[in-house]
Amino acid sequence: MNDHGTPAPTDDDPTLVLLKVEEAARRLRIGRTMCYALIRSGELESVPVGRLRRVPADAPAAYVARLRAAQRAA
Repeated sequence: MNDHGTPAPTDDDPTLVLLKVEEAARRLRIGRTMCYALIRSGELESVPVGRLRRVPADAPAAYVARLRAAQRAA
């Protein structure tokens, strides 16, 4: 529960459209710094929301799919 008495969203909350970078990193089982590096390189999609950086909820799965496709092609 959060400070307002409502359940706090979890990383697995299917209603989330955008993830914090830390949440995306947890989904990928990588560190926050590595996640920011993937975002900087353009390998992991992200969008600015004001001064914040958010990762679309489907972006981690899309990144893994590209890795798998590249591995199969090699």
